[in-house]
Amino acid sequence: MKNVVKKGLALSMTAAMLCSMSVSAEGEYKDTLVWGQGADVTSMDPHQGKETPAVEVTDQIFDTLLVVNPETNELEPQIAESWEQTSDTSYTFKIRQGIKFHDGSELTAEDVKFSLERAINSPAVSYVIDFVDTVEVVDPYTVTVNLKAPYAPALRNLSVPFTAIVPKAVVEADEEAFRLHPIGSGPYKFVEWKQGDSVTLEGFDEYYAGAPATKNLIMRVIPEAAQRTIALETGEIDLAYDILPNDIARVEENEDLTLYDVPSLTCNYFSMNMNKEPFNIPEVREAINLAIDRQLIIDTIVSGAGQPADAIIAPAVFGYTSPGAYEYDPEKARELLAEAGYENGFETSIWVNDNQARIEVCQTIQAMLMDIGITCNVEVMEFGSFIQSTSNGEHDMGYFGWTTSTTDADYTYYSLEHSSQQGAAGNRSFINDPEVDALIEKGRQSTDEATRMEAYSELAVKLKEINNNAPIYYSNITAGASNKVENFVMDANGYHKLDKVKVLE
Repeated sequence: MKNVVKKGLALSMTAAMLCSMSVSAEGEYKDTLVWGQGADVTSMDPHQGKETPAVEVTDQIFDTLLVVNPETNELEPQIAESWEQTSDTSYTFKIRQGIKFHDGSELTAEDVKFSLERAINSPAVSYVIDFVDTVEVVDPYTVTVNLKAPYAPALRNLSVPFTAIVPKAVVEADEEAFRLHPIGSGPYKFVEWKQGDSVTLEGFDEYYAGAPATKNLIMRVIPEAAQRTIALETGEIDLAYDILPNDIARVEENEDLTLYDVPSLTCNYFSMNMNKEPFNIPEVREAINLAIDRQLIIDTIVSGAGQPADAIIAPAVFGYTSPGAYEYDPEKARELLAEAGYENGFETSIWVNDNQARIEVCQTIQAMLMDIGITCNVEVMEFGSFIQSTSNGEHDMGYFGWTTSTTDADYTYYSLEHSSQQGAAGNRSFINDPEVDALIEKGRQSTDEATRMEAYSELAVKLKEINNNAPIYYSNITAGASNKVENFVMDANGYHKLDKVKVLE
């Protein structure tokens, strides 16, 4: 029987049934689930490791105040059992009593205050929470979060994994030890990290929502997408994240496998470092954008699994408006280069991490830029080194994927385009434009949706004029699974929760 693609839906088994069963009508369940992903964890510290490969692991270890249900996109309680907005700039959260960290200590309001303040002070993730002014402990199980100004997406931002709650006493005692051996309150405990190879986690029996369905998790780093597909076919892994487009049909046609495929919140793009010549020249940046045939990239590299990007945020994100499609016009691009004094072109480079699909996109862009006289070297780097070096601004151009985790435009526009967020926070084009900053601030500070949409519409047009980034395409998010896998639910962010998943022997 031919497989059907699962559009992010869970299999029909309730969480209660899943947790109580050790065998099914068809046989016993495995005690270990193994998944493969394309890159290693960048940091086990949730207030540092914001990249998807890191969060795919740390999201099993840590919890947040609130969580977004991936099937309904609705906010649900997690560490906070309830909340109330007491003013335009104040929220009060009731913390569940009896939540344990993996070291056996109880989670209290002091841990929440410490964690949120720690995230605010982290250069890597502050952009997602720096709208918070103060956090007050009301009593051991109540906190009040005061904002600097009204901020519409406040609750959704507090559900992002980078705002995870960590144990204050453990981190204060030895922060470096915590980073190497993380302790959270999530469904899985950290066991071992073999860097560049694997991470092993063990179920936390005292998890507030009940012990996870499968006792152990193992994440294997398999950079080559084709090798992940092979490992899935041979049964070495139960789940494979990010199936390469030309492997999709292979998974679909295999009766023992299921393909999961949902539209993502991700824009694939490259940044031009405006602190470096000639990317400080507007005509050069516009020429490069005009030289890119986005549809050709989608048709040839991602097998049609995407759509041309016209903004840095995806259409499913609140605040998206189209500033108009990027035209493909190499002749005009050559004219602009001549105007800028580069009629003979120039030599540059584009950096990319060791992801095969991204490398192929960059190689295609390399050929397109050659067509207008630009010699562009593609430099492939290990993911952690790539993130560090581009954060430092060492690149000419860098190729990235950015997911709007909150489904709200502020998350992306503030991170990638605001002058205060240059470097590690996300602004790797190093744009510094007062008009852009003002529009971003207008969008994030207003609680009126019409006002916010107006600001974001103007912003999209302005950014298309500046051309600091080159949005390439909006992608789908995929995973392959053995048919023995039950209750796997796709998350459009790529942060797939695994505590309800079981695998038949």
